[in-house]
Amino acid sequence: MATKPLVSATSSDDTERPEPFALPGDIRQTRLFPSVSQLRSLFRRFASIVSLVAIDVGGLAGSLYLALVLRELYYGTRPVLWGLPWTAEAKWLPFLSLVTVLVFWRGGLYAQREQRAGAGRVVSSLLLVTVITLFFAIGTGYPHTTFGLYLTAFVLSVLVITGLRGAYELVTRDVWRLAGVRRRAVLLGSGERLDDLRRALGQGRGGIDYEFLGAVTDDGEGLVLPVLGSVHELPHVLERLHPDELIVSGVDVRDKDLLDLVEHANRAGVKVRIAPTTMDLLTQRAEYVAGQGVPLFELRPPVFAGLDWATKRMFDIVVSAGIVLVATPLWLLTALAVKLGSPGPVFYRDQRVGLGEREFGMFKFRSMYTDAGERQAGLEGANEASGPLFKIKDDPRVTRVGRFLRRYSIDELPQILNVLRGEMSLVGPRPLPLRDYVMLEGWHRKRYLVLPGMTGLWQVSGRIELTFDDLVRLDFYYLENWSIWLDISILAKTLPAVLARRGAY
Repeated sequence: MATKPLVSATSSDDTERPEPFALPGDIRQTRLFPSVSQLRSLFRRFASIVSLVAIDVGGLAGSLYLALVLRELYYGTRPVLWGLPWTAEAKWLPFLSLVTVLVFWRGGLYAQREQRAGAGRVVSSLLLVTVITLFFAIGTGYPHTTFGLYLTAFVLSVLVITGLRGAYELVTRDVWRLAGVRRRAVLLGSGERLDDLRRALGQGRGGIDYEFLGAVTDDGEGLVLPVLGSVHELPHVLERLHPDELIVSGVDVRDKDLLDLVEHANRAGVKVRIAPTTMDLLTQRAEYVAGQGVPLFELRPPVFAGLDWATKRMFDIVVSAGIVLVATPLWLLTALAVKLGSPGPVFYRDQRVGLGEREFGMFKFRSMYTDAGERQAGLEGANEASGPLFKIKDDPRVTRVGRFLRRYSIDELPQILNVLRGEMSLVGPRPLPLRDYVMLEGWHRKRYLVLPGMTGLWQVSGRIELTFDDLVRLDFYYLENWSIWLDISILAKTLPAVLARRGAY
């Protein structure tokens, strides 16, 4: 159905003018004092900040105390008197607490839940606090018996504060759910896109579940969501339902009319969220090209080069080598289980497409019977994934042992060898099999400008529940916003995602 124009009848000079929408008024002008809901929101925000500061300062105090105790135990020059480390800690704790809170605040670690930085930023912020403290101590002539205390305190504070923050996120998320807190949302856009958007948004965001009230669209045929009205009727829908958010995606109206819609939502006290298009993701790190005419932005290729490449590669090698050492017993047990579970080799080398669209052999523990490749053609009709992907929840080709390995992604561990060989990275776009690669569209292929990864935003953002185009957009976001701390954050979120078995089969 064609989009209805957001204009009134033409005037006497035949010029279309926007039709005014009737709303009770602009809340920014008529409300001199916060509403009850705004006061509740402010209280929750204040309580969240106070709780996080208490967690960080408490974790810092405990970590420093434990580091001082370990130093005394290591040197053994005198018996550990439990008050003695605290006496030494009391000299530094006020300074450390102030610096830590300021650095964490600057790093976005006290932002709203859905915008709050993750474990990677905690590590980088604590590293900065450690460096500041070290330079301050040296500059003030503080006597040092050893500098090892700084490293010990840094490692302990990372473990303690990250663990405490993770527990806080889990507990508060459950509290919100038990309290029945919901984020009431209305979707606005073209009908054929809204079901995909609804599925991509998932059940909630930032630990608060969504309550989707319906869709505002001019083309609601076949929609699962209830249609609340046409785009032209949006102001009246907002006035009637008072949602928390209006989420806009692909609405086919003129830019000026879309701005009017956003303004009406703001006047109704509704937050407006925009689901980005592929072009939006491409231009996030675009470089402005000066000129006297139309402003232009250059889309730079997201190729890791120079210092970025060296940093990422060194990180991959060091972490991968550590994983190989730690996980060796698990490798041996897995190899034995695969060998006893079904006839065939322990490892499987799957041909995938990697950097520069070149083929390479990706190592995996074998999770299927040896004739799996020959049987795939007969199973294409049962494919449950969208786009080029091929996934079947109860794939008959998977062995009993393989089903367990896939459920917890243990079959992926040998890809560490690909990382050490320089064919993959720990974090990056997932490499696709040849069968999937040949079905890609042209705009999908930007993901091959970097090394493929063992894990990525796919694995921590819903995995198979997302459409393939949504997954590619996640790849684009990663490419345009890469940092070593983003890699650390993704790695930190991968284990919980694997244990929760989100989308893994």
